Amino acid sequence: MIHSDLLLSDFHKIIQTSMGWTNSHLHQFIKNRTFYTVKMQDDDLWGEMDNVDYRNMKVSDLLKKEKDEVVYEYDFGDGWEHNIILEKILPLDTNTKHPICLTGKMNCPPEDCGGIWGYSNMLEILKDPDHEEYESYIEWLGEKFDPEDFNKDEVNELLREKDYGCIKF
Repeated sequence: MIHSDLLLSDFHKIIQTSMGWTNSHLHQFIKNRTFYTVKMQDDDLWGEMDNVDYRNMKVSDLLKKEKDEVVYEYDFGDGWEHNIILEKILPLDTNTKHPICLTGKMNCPPEDCGGIWGYSNMLEILKDPDHEEYESYIEWLGEKFDPEDFNKDEVNELLREKDYGCIKF
């Protein structure tokens, strides 16, 4: 649950924190074949693309009514795409000062795991301690990685922090 006047740049931070990612790759929001992202200084092709610099844009600029959708794409190499749907518009609650995660399932795929196919492959390897790559994955992920784990309270605690708990690089 977020406020409609939230900046897209802050929405990105909230998604990063909710997913457990480290904000280490490029991202964009996509709606109607238009790409909303931050313009890089050295982007010589900006004018040739359907890009919009979203720095002053709010979530309500893209999601106006219930059932409106936008795609959030993160890490263009791994190609994570999330369909974001405005499910319900609630009356303004002035007591709510930060975003709230209402529910979730399973742990987030770790950064740089190779997208959906790499993550699926990783999960298969983690089921087989005799697999030749098992130990390298355990070393990379840490022994506490549990693909079934999701802690809504932990996410909400992070969302109360500065920058919504998002790591800044």
